[in-house]
Amino acid sequence: MVEAGAVEGTGTVEELSGTVVELTADDLEPAQRKRLIGRMINQFRGRGVGELFKPRAAIRWMADVIGDIAPHVPIRDLETLRRHYGGIEGEVLAERLVRNASRTTAGIGATGGSVGAIQWVATPTLLSAPVLLAAETIAVVAVEVKLIGELHEVYGVPVAGGGAERAVALLQAWSSGRGVNPLLPGGGMAAILGTAARKELRDMLLRRFGRNLTTLGPMLTGAAVASLLNRRATRSLGDRIRDDLRGERKALDGPRPPA
Repeated sequence: MVEAGAVEGTGTVEELSGTVVELTADDLEPAQRKRLIGRMINQFRGRGVGELFKPRAAIRWMADVIGDIAPHVPIRDLETLRRHYGGIEGEVLAERLVRNASRTTAGIGATGGSVGAIQWVATPTLLSAPVLLAAETIAVVAVEVKLIGELHEVYGVPVAGGGAERAVALLQAWSSGRGVNPLLPGGGMAAILGTAARKELRDMLLRRFGRNLTTLGPMLTGAAVASLLNRRATRSLGDRIRDDLRGERKALDGPRPPA
């Protein structure tokens, strides 16, 4: 166990991304999740964490961090997913991905909803409500972005492009709660940082951040509520994306020839 006050890493983009990517795994034990969230909070040092105490600035801060991390979130291709899940595919595989992602975000909410759960692995001075909420929010967004990318693989409409370009498409999809529109032109990270897509991302973050304020209740109750709300929100997002991709798959396949 990491002692209180210990700092794992210096908080570079690579280190922070690595921590968040580990948090997206669907087979973490609670103790592992607690350690990773504590490490993530420690890695916020040096990123102007004081901005999290200013509501408007906090949303911009989180959007910037998510923009940095998103290109590093690995999206497993269809063959990798089939191997990982014992050969299942189609709707069964899609359902498994949504279920596991919902459980993962529920676990993040349960940990982030209780200061006591991570007080021994994060610097005590950083264990304030805004920092905890930002850590939970960023981790949950990463899980859901990964889910969106992998659902596209399952439904045969993988998101094209390199890391940054694909990250833009996935963040736009996450912000809108819809599948990636293949007809939208690509644009690099400027598409997130300088257009209406960034406002959409911030608006979505604000709704997520506001919802997570329920974790400020009594510790055990707060953790339970955060867990339930995260599970529901991820399930709802996954179901909307699946509906969208079914329609997109049909459109790409075109009408069936007459018998």
